[in-house]
Amino acid sequence: MREPDDWGDLVASARSLVRPGERRILGIAGAPGSGKSTLGEALAAAVGDEAIFVGLDGFHLANAELHRLGRHARKGAADTFDAAGYIDLLRRFRAREDEIVYAPTFDRSLEESIACSVPVGRAIPLIITEGNYLLVDDDAWGPVRGLLDECWFVDAGEETRVDRLIARHERFGRSPEEARERSLGPDQRNAELIDAHRGRADRIVTVPDFAQEFSKGKGAA
Repeated sequence: MREPDDWGDLVASARSLVRPGERRILGIAGAPGSGKSTLGEALAAAVGDEAIFVGLDGFHLANAELHRLGRHARKGAADTFDAAGYIDLLRRFRAREDEIVYAPTFDRSLEESIACSVPVGRAIPLIITEGNYLLVDDDAWGPVRGLLDECWFVDAGEETRVDRLIARHERFGRSPEEARERSLGPDQRNAELIDAHRGRADRIVTVPDFAQEFSKGKGAA
């Protein structure tokens, strides 16, 4: 496992995308537990008013719909998200035709998405978005990469990533046995798909400890 990227360099790279009067989108991809949402939120906070964070998790299909489709046991897999809805949101971000575009978030305590939670104003020049499948090149997810100005892939190292993921599952109510089974079962299969497409990233990064501290207690995603 290589040393974490320099935090100041990561912030400077994100800030370099800011063009007043324009709209840029920085994507952050990675497997579950890699720290991509931690990094995205920390970068948006460091850049300040010129950036905003929007996560893919708000496009999880509702639990009722997952049960209807018979996919609830695989929640988190590529086909348990509204990929088309996320792509449409990115296109609206790029078009900058609306004064405000509302993005959803995901409430882990409820295990449900919450619509219209993040107001993204037309004047904000940089959107930082994260998600498992931003680099996946298939019919559903392939258009995402072309809508991002840059996309980074977060590599936390497998041992660290899995440990974080198990801890997160426990924190949100799973027993140690359930957490481990989930992390090494469905989540691992998703991670293998995600990792297979890392070659499409502009940059491979390791989340610095500073960024981890930023969201201490929330769990890396």
